[in-house]
Amino acid sequence: MKKRTKRKWKRNLILLVTLLLIVILYCVYQYNKGLSEASEGMYKDDKTMFDPFQGAEPQFGEINILLIGSDSRGEEQARSDALMIAHYNQESHKMKIVSIMRDTYVDIPDHGKQKINAAFAYGGPELVRKTIKKNFDVDINYYAVVDFDGFSKIVDTIAPNGIEVEIPYEMSYGIGMTLHPGKQILHGNELLGYVRFRQDRLSDFGRVERQQEVISKVKEEAASIQSIVNLPKLLGVADPYIDTNVDTGTILSIGKGLIVGQSNKMETLRIPIKDSYVDDRVDVGSVLRINYEKNKQALKEFLSQDNVRSTSQD
Repeated sequence: MKKRTKRKWKRNLILLVTLLLIVILYCVYQYNKGLSEASEGMYKDDKTMFDPFQGAEPQFGEINILLIGSDSRGEEQARSDALMIAHYNQESHKMKIVSIMRDTYVDIPDHGKQKINAAFAYGGPELVRKTIKKNFDVDINYYAVVDFDGFSKIVDTIAPNGIEVEIPYEMSYGIGMTLHPGKQILHGNELLGYVRFRQDRLSDFGRVERQQEVISKVKEEAASIQSIVNLPKLLGVADPYIDTNVDTGTILSIGKGLIVGQSNKMETLRIPIKDSYVDDRVDVGSVLRINYEKNKQALKEFLSQDNVRSTSQD
C-alpha cells in the first residue's frame, strides 16, 4: 500500500514538473516570438535614458502610474505627445485614467511657467512627476514611457481582430492615411492615426477623448482569455518600445486584478476640467491657463472616490 502511494506521488510529481516545463518553454517561445516581431525599438537595450525616478511608495492599495506617449523620432529631448495618470485600486480592481492636456500651462520646477509637455523634454518622467506633484499635489508611484512606433504592434497583439470605433468624419490630414466616417474596425496603424488626429472641431480636446476611448477598449481586450494566453508574446512585442520602473510583481497584481474586475467600466477624467481654464497666448505659444485649485480639487476627488465609498461603508 505504501509503495503504491509512493509511486502515485512520484507520478504526480513528474506530471507537475512536466507541465511546469511545458508552460515555461511556451512562455519563453512566445516571448522570443514577440521580440522577433518587434522592430528596433528605442528601449530595446533595457537601459533607461532617464534620471532616477523618485516616486512615492503606494499607499492603501492605491497605485498611480504616469503614462507618457512619446514620438521622439530620434530626438533625445522630445516633448511628451500624450500624458496620462493610470490609477489602479487593488481592493476594488478598478482602473481610472486621467488625461492631462499637453498645452496645460504649469509651473515646471527649475524651468518656470511652461506647457506641461515640456517637462518630459527637460527632465524625463522624474521632472513630470515633480511637476504634477507641485501643481496638483498628487503622488505618482511608477512611470511607463511608450514609444509610439510600437503602439500598433502592441495593439495588434492584444486585439488581433481590431477594435471598433465610431469615426465622426473623415480623418486624413497629418496621419498618413484616410479614415472614413461611420463604424469601423481599426487595426494598429489605423488606430494610431485615429488617436493622433488633431485637425477637427475639438482640436486637442477631441484627440484626448479618442485616446481615452481607445485605452478603455484596449483594457477590455487585455482582460480577455485570448490576451492572457498571448501575454508572454505581448511582453516580447512591447519590451523594445516601453521604458518603465513598474516591477514584475506589480504588473502581475494589476493583470490579475483586471481579469477579476473586467466587468468594471473604466472611469476617465480630463485636466483641465470644464469651465476651469481659458485659452491664452504667451511667449511659449498657445496655452490653457487653468484654475489650479479647481483642477487640483477635481483630480483629488476623482482619484479618492473609491476610498470615500469604502470608508462610508465601514
